[in-house]
Amino acid sequence: MKRRTFLKNTSLSGLACTLPPFFVTNQEVDYSTGELMGKADIELFGEGINLRKEAYEAFVKMKKAAYSDGFDIKMISSYRDFYRQEGIWERKYLRFTEDSGIAPLEAIDKIIEYSTIPGTSRHHWGTDIDIIDGYPKVSGDVLVPEKFESGGPFESFKLWLDQHSEEYGFYLVYTDDPRRRGFKYEPWHYSYAPLSIPMLTAYRKLNVLKLMQKEEFLGSEHFTTGFIRTYIQDNILDINPALL
Repeated sequence: MKRRTFLKNTSLSGLACTLPPFFVTNQEVDYSTGELMGKADIELFGEGINLRKEAYEAFVKMKKAAYSDGFDIKMISSYRDFYRQEGIWERKYLRFTEDSGIAPLEAIDKIIEYSTIPGTSRHHWGTDIDIIDGYPKVSGDVLVPEKFESGGPFESFKLWLDQHSEEYGFYLVYTDDPRRRGFKYEPWHYSYAPLSIPMLTAYRKLNVLKLMQKEEFLGSEHFTTGFIRTYIQDNILDINPALL
C-alpha cells in the first residue's frame, strides 16, 4: 500500500532549547522522523497482519501456539499510518465538540483516554497489535476491558496471553497498574519489544512539540507546551516498564 513520505527534518532551536531532553532532536537515530510519526513508507508483512518482518514472524509463531491451545488470535488493528490516525482523531473531535457540545480542551481530554494524537501512536511503528480471540461470539465493541476480565468472552485468552505472550516478545503496553497515568487499561494492546523499545528510544529524541506545531488537524491549535509535556510523560512514557 502506497503511503505519503514525510520529508520534514527538525533541529535544535528556539523553544526546544528550553525543554527537557525528550524534545531534543540533534542526535543520529536508526529510525527516521517519518517512520516514527507514521508518515513514511515502510515494508509490512502478512495479509491482514501488517507488521515489520521480525514482529510478523514472532506474531505468526504466537498465533500457532495459541491455536494449539484452543485460541484463534484475531488481529483487530496493527499498523496505522499518520493519516488514518488523523481521521480517527478528527472524527472523535467533531463528535465531542459539535454533536455533544463539549468544549475543545475537554474534548481532547476525552479523546486521549484511549486514542493517541496523530504522530504519537505506537501503531505507527509496525510493532504493536490489538488482538482478541476469534472463537467466542461477541456483540458490540470487542475492545473493552470487561470482555477480557472474569466472566468475559476473552477471559481465558487473556490468561493465556499473561502466561505466554512474552515468550514471543509481545508485552502488554497499557497495564492495569492503578498508579499508571495516561491511556486507560488496554488488555488487548501488545507490543513487540525487540523492535518497539529501540523505536521508543529514537522517538524520545524528537522535538515533539515542534512537530505538533507544524500540524493542522482539528484541535491541534489547542496544544500548549504544558499539554504536550504532560501528554508525553503520561501517555507515551507511563507504560509497562518492560517496554522502556
